[in-house]
Amino acid sequence: MKLSTLLAVFLTAVTISLPTNAALAHDYKLGTLEISQPWARATPKGAETGAGYLTIKNTGSTSDRLVSASLSNAATAQIHQMTMDNGVMKMREVAGGIEINPGETVTLGPNGYHIMFMGLKQPLVKGQTIQGSLSFERAGNISVEFEVAPAGSPGPQGASQMQHDHMQMDHMH
Repeated sequence: MKLSTLLAVFLTAVTISLPTNAALAHDYKLGTLEISQPWARATPKGAETGAGYLTIKNTGSTSDRLVSASLSNAATAQIHQMTMDNGVMKMREVAGGIEINPGETVTLGPNGYHIMFMGLKQPLVKGQTIQGSLSFERAGNISVEFEVAPAGSPGPQGASQMQHDHMQMDHMH
């Protein structure tokens, strides 16, 4: 086999095996706010609700507040917080939204703050990217895409998940 053919086969194999970099594809900037990796978990057929997660970092000198969100695939969305009280899970809408103080990073994730998508028009399917938007009190509005991860996933897919998986494998050696 020619060297150029071997090189082409090698480069094709490497390219196919590389993960897509979800962290780069799903990071946004709105004024002094940095929004990282919006994602959602896949939902079963017939589900009427789903949840969205992301991280917001305020690099500015003024507080801001996430006041609302939307998803093209849902009738409505609310900002919620899940808490445990004496072994009972409680989920409530967060009145007034979530404040992001200067220099602070707020993570919306499973078992805490999240965006509750209600009235889903279709199930959220693993691998889909669904258009949404976030509204902030000071910075304004921004369109984002939520990447749909597998049901039960602890976090977004892509580079960060690959690093986490790699760290687990290193501990097994």
